[in-house]
Parts: sequence; C-alpha cells; structure tokens
Amino acid sequence: MDEERFAALEARMRAAEDQLEIARLLMAYGPLADSGAVQKAAELWTEQGIYDYRGGVSEFGTPDRLEGHDALKAMYAGSVHHELIHSGSGHVTLMPSITVHGETADATGYCILLRKAEEGWIVARASACHWTLKRTPKGWRIVERVNRLLDGSEAPRDLLRKMVPVT
Repeated sequence: MDEERFAALEARMRAAEDQLEIARLLMAYGPLADSGAVQKAAELWTEQGIYDYRGGVSEFGTPDRLEGHDALKAMYAGSVHHELIHSGSGHVTLMPSITVHGETADATGYCILLRKAEEGWIVARASACHWTLKRTPKGWRIVERVNRLLDGSEAPRDLLRKMVPVT
C-alpha cells in the first residue's frame, strides 16, 4: 500500500513540476523578446519550432510564420522588432490553461502586446494563443505557437476551443 501511495504521490509531483516548468517557459517569452535576448528567445522553441503569429503577412510586411531557430533569431534581431522594443513595448503572456500528455503538452490562452503611447501604454494587439510543447533533453520546449488576433473572426475562437476544461 505504501508503495502505491508513494508512486501516486510521485506521479502527482511530476505533473505539478511539468505544469510549473511549462508556465515558466511561456512566461519567459515576453521578457526575453522585450529585452532583445535574441538567442535565448529562440531557444524557447525546439530547433525546428514554428511560430505562426497571424496567418499570411503581418502588418509590418514581414512573413508571420517562422520555422526554426534561424528564422526566429532573424525576427528578434530584425529592424521591425528592434524598433518596437526601443519605442517601448511589452509582450505579455497571460497564464494559459496547460494540459500535459506525458512527453507532450498543449497550452491555450491569451497574449497581448503593449506599446508606449504619448500618455501611458495602449494594447496594440490582443491574440488567442495555442502552444504545442514537448519534453526535450533541455526541458520543455515549444514545438509550435499559433496566435490569432482577437478581431471577431472565427480563427481565434477556434484556438480558444482547444482549451481543455478544468476538472
């Protein structure tokens, strides 16, 4: 009986640790993006990780589906991103719902982009987000992140429906 209880406790502890590690990984995105930490921001993803942040071409005229560390680093090091962070920005990930499936996980929630305005800050962009993650030798990493602007269309609602209800 004690072995069963210990095994159950160990499994619960592992699940809690996975949730915490994933939350920390996702919450690190904004500070890394806003501080200009190009390499560290790219390393949140797997080597072939995908960042699909709108579908099509962004409002900045840049591709908005990036694949792999080199593409991610190019975006973070690019003039559009540097102009954004040097004019005052805050990439904010709100705490998502995280579901772990053994060696993979899904997270669903919201992200906002704050921009410095003459008088304070404005919400420049609000998105529904879905992350697919996997456990790697370096810890949890993002396999794919999909953002869809909360613009009234069906696409962001489709992402939000991926959220697993809390039981």
